[in-house]
Amino acid sequence: MRHHALLAVLTACCLMACSGQSAPSAMNAGDNCLHISDDGQGEYRNPILHIDYSDPDVVAVGNDYYMTSSSFNASPGLPILHSTDLVNWTLINYALPQQVPLAHYNKPQHGNGVWAPNIRYHNGRFWIFYPDPDFGIYVVFADDPADGWSEPRLILPGKGIIDPTPLWDEDGKAYLLHAWAKSRAGFNNVLSLHEMAPDTSWVNPDYNTIIDGHQLSGYRTLEGPKFYKRNGYYYVFAPAGGVETGWQAVFRARQITGPYEHRTVMAQGNTLINGPHQGAWVQTASGQDWFVHFQSRKAYGRIVHLQPLTWVNDWPVIGSDPDGDGIGEPVYRYRKPISAVPVTLAAQPTSDEFIASTLGLQWQWNANYQPEWHSLAEGKLTLHAQPKLRETGDNLWMTSNLLLQKLPAQTFQVRASLNVPNDTPAIETGLLLFGEDYAWVGIKTLNKKPHLVYVQCRGARTGCDENVHDYGEVTSAKVELRYILASDATAVFAYRFDSSAPFTVVGEQFKARRGRWVGAKTGLFAVGEDNAFAEYDYVRFTPMHRESQ
Repeated sequence: MRHHALLAVLTACCLMACSGQSAPSAMNAGDNCLHISDDGQGEYRNPILHIDYSDPDVVAVGNDYYMTSSSFNASPGLPILHSTDLVNWTLINYALPQQVPLAHYNKPQHGNGVWAPNIRYHNGRFWIFYPDPDFGIYVVFADDPADGWSEPRLILPGKGIIDPTPLWDEDGKAYLLHAWAKSRAGFNNVLSLHEMAPDTSWVNPDYNTIIDGHQLSGYRTLEGPKFYKRNGYYYVFAPAGGVETGWQAVFRARQITGPYEHRTVMAQGNTLINGPHQGAWVQTASGQDWFVHFQSRKAYGRIVHLQPLTWVNDWPVIGSDPDGDGIGEPVYRYRKPISAVPVTLAAQPTSDEFIASTLGLQWQWNANYQPEWHSLAEGKLTLHAQPKLRETGDNLWMTSNLLLQKLPAQTFQVRASLNVPNDTPAIETGLLLFGEDYAWVGIKTLNKKPHLVYVQCRGARTGCDENVHDYGEVTSAKVELRYILASDATAVFAYRFDSSAPFTVVGEQFKARRGRWVGAKTGLFAVGEDNAFAEYDYVRFTPMHRESQ
């Protein structure tokens, strides 16, 4: 009864927020309108998170679940999400405030940094093992995942060592299993095992390759392993076949070093959910089994799904298995996991009114954050302009101080209110949709005056110069910037100077494009001369499933 009452309140707030009416916590209600997987009637629909939490891993501790994911070059990194039902997730923290080595990651390192991590709970402590393909395997730990995490410690140095997963065995021994990145190591498609001290203070650099995908018919890009033990079997859950078209495999053996049998336990089947793999087996306190995994959706990144898991003759079957062949396929809709505690409907944070003393957790920077990049005061965000680094052309690709967040839903609109920078040195600033192709609408100083511009850049990573459309000098003190994202990831940008006036569309439709191993992102930026700055009053996201003003 309490759950249905909560749903009714949230729905009412969503209706008011989405129609522009005032409501308690209307901004947050509007965020929740963007994507809710929970139907409030005991079922959920996939994806549970239509947001780029790539390579998700989950650990269950009592009635609580904690998720982390790849974060690549973004800072802060290693997001920490919490749930009590595996469907509604809340972003609560980051385990990696700055990436190490600091000097290396003070500059954007697109596609590098934090690859697929593994979160575990052992001996009263939370552990995250994460790989950096250029440096090796790191570990961080915390007593409370919502609090401070330890400094990252490199426990297994080496190039191309990726996707670590630990196992603490019943006999007191500990092990570390991992995959390899061909781009650094020169080979891949194999999984290698190391002995490890139970406190992670030592990892034997020598290894045994216990699973070789080259010996398995049709296998390619075997990676992302997760190590478990059940009923006397050692299990390795590992995807193969690549993120776009692959499948989920499971290996089992009576001895940790093998030999391992293998099965495909989930594939796309007769669904539109491509490459369903790489994730976590989770067993709830009530004894239910589930599997959290991602689906690659191009500009939207790698979005998160939840599948039921059943055991048949000590083999897992993930999703539904209509023909009974032991190979599941993803479900679109299913009954929710049993939760032992009251559930709060949740969605990821997006909007920010800049009234708090810190930025919302949704924001990440394009490189290690520096304190001089921004300030918050009197309900305004001030972005202090930094130089535009032109290593790949006259574009923003290698600019560190891009303030970005993930795309939160398949369709939405986002607006940003900018105080026109009229009395500052030369500046470029605006509302940005960022990837290997990007576009933005905002202000650029031309002939020492602020001009309204719409800018596109196609092929930023490989080298492009910005194409600037000038819409004339701006004499207004404020401008509201907007783009609307359609279900095919095309965006239309617009602006207005008067909040009671309609928006003026600029340019043509822009097709969002993913970044390096990540989905497209949206955000704000300011580049320019020393002492230039831009002030923003808010960033507001609203859904597009009903008419908005």
